[in-house]
Amino acid sequence: MPYDAHIHLDHYAPAQLDEMLRASFASGVDGVVAVSMGLASCEANRALARRYPGRVLPAYGRHPEQPPLAEDELEALCAWIAALPGDEAFAIGEVGLPYFNRTAAESSGLSFDSAPYFRQLERFAALAAELDRPIVLHAVQEDTEAVIDLLERFGVRKAHFHWWKGSAQAVSRLIAGGYYVSVTPEVRYDEETRALARIYPLERLLVETDGPWPFEGPYAGMRTEPWMVLDSIREIAALRGLDEEDVRAALDANTRSCYAIGGQG
Repeated sequence: MPYDAHIHLDHYAPAQLDEMLRASFASGVDGVVAVSMGLASCEANRALARRYPGRVLPAYGRHPEQPPLAEDELEALCAWIAALPGDEAFAIGEVGLPYFNRTAAESSGLSFDSAPYFRQLERFAALAAELDRPIVLHAVQEDTEAVIDLLERFGVRKAHFHWWKGSAQAVSRLIAGGYYVSVTPEVRYDEETRALARIYPLERLLVETDGPWPFEGPYAGMRTEPWMVLDSIREIAALRGLDEEDVRAALDANTRSCYAIGGQG
């Protein structure tokens, strides 16, 4: 059964979270990868992972569409992650580069210093390599190749580029590097996402919701929930002319391999 490979569980109201997860698991979703925004978010996701063992896999880091951490704060967060038990399942993420904040600033004629964000990402990449953990990346468009360069430099073994969009050249580099890419429920109505779902190697493709981020098309006005990945799988199968159950099994195996769920990978 498939996983929602990227969701912000700690952004849901506590009163709705348990009901949502129970309903999603009952619908056929095996589990979720819960990404973090910062230290408080990491702690909340670790608590959720303990509440739902085998169902919630946490990823710990600092989302890049926020001001970068001061050096002492970054080291404190990395020390917190590094001190976790070696047999505890987790990934590094969500980390990356601030594409949306940077482009918004530049379109307004404002200067934007990317250097602190690169330094922060370098620290997380080094930590992922040191701990041999998968890394969950917020890196789209022209940021993609700079991030690939960084992963290669640090020798990061497994990387997941979530909600990815970018050029044909970047697609080629992602494929050559064996990196995982995920698509959201946009695959049902967004042509760029549909094109990616058709061409990216099936053995490196994942599905996600990035909930509670809201979607349009058939999901307009709806709360984003993990069960939506089942619709995405159905759409991917149709786009590729493949059996739905075969696609479901493949994407499930991909997530388990990427995140070493159940000892795989």
